Amino acid sequence: MHNRKGKRVGIVGAGNVGSTVAYSLAVQGACHEIILRDNKVEIAKGKALDMSQAAQSIRSHTVVTVAETMDQLKDCDIVVITAGSPRLPGMSRDDLLLINAKIMKEVVQGVKEHSPEAVIVVVSNPLDAMVYVAAKESGFPLNRVIGMAGVLDSARMAHFIHEELGYGAGQIRASVMGGHGDDMVPLPRYSTVAGVPLADVIPQEKIDAIVERTKNGGAEIVKLLGNGSAYYAPGKATSIMVDAILKDTKQIHPTAVMLEGEYGYEGIVSGVPTMIGANGAEKIIEVTLNDLEKSQFAKSVASVQSLVDTLNKNNFFGDQ
Repeated sequence: MHNRKGKRVGIVGAGNVGSTVAYSLAVQGACHEIILRDNKVEIAKGKALDMSQAAQSIRSHTVVTVAETMDQLKDCDIVVITAGSPRLPGMSRDDLLLINAKIMKEVVQGVKEHSPEAVIVVVSNPLDAMVYVAAKESGFPLNRVIGMAGVLDSARMAHFIHEELGYGAGQIRASVMGGHGDDMVPLPRYSTVAGVPLADVIPQEKIDAIVERTKNGGAEIVKLLGNGSAYYAPGKATSIMVDAILKDTKQIHPTAVMLEGEYGYEGIVSGVPTMIGANGAEKIIEVTLNDLEKSQFAKSVASVQSLVDTLNKNNFFGDQ
């Protein structure tokens, strides 16, 4: 980490998710400085002023500033990347993939140049493929390029468990692995309420329904909002990961990382339990999966691989 006094967090993309991450960190007093970077500079400046004033109101020492250009996003300990295009009407998934991969490539080149020691936390969608792009383009050690999805998906599952039970709030530990999307792998066997296995308090058919609702958690909110997608829970989940890095907590969180043989996969990104500390994903935890969970995880990895194949087919990475 740097010898500067105080920690610095850069956030690229000051839309709903990025600004919620920034606000969450600012009112926690989690770091010395938060730097927002967004193409809409004036809006970013307005949000930065608003958040800095909120931080003052609770006597937090965090200051929120704006990087008008990428070179002002320098010497960051952590850079959170939420930048990307939403899926617009008539846009295919492949269109969206290539648009957001191009944005990710440009952002990561800037991070590499101006904050070469940073841990990159990717939040842009499609999440796992964007982590793959960030890892390839940065050339950073793989532990320093991580994606936020599992913390959010686990929180969604925990909420649905609580809704079903009507008790145990704050004591529910839900476990989710795999890619962030339709093929995520919720793990009821590793989910508990105050240490009690989920299967002991909820019948199997209700667990199955909770698993399905978790997979569609984002879509459910998109439908209700009618214009836009979730940001409070994604923003908070991201700030939890950033906080674990800033404080070097060594806590275990499900994280999207490039696998190097873990779970039998090499050179592809998926969500797995990892120990998070100052250097990012410092250790990947390998939990024992049964045959069903293994096949679900395989399907999840394959769907991420198909996105990577699409990027390669379009010669996205050139001749690396």
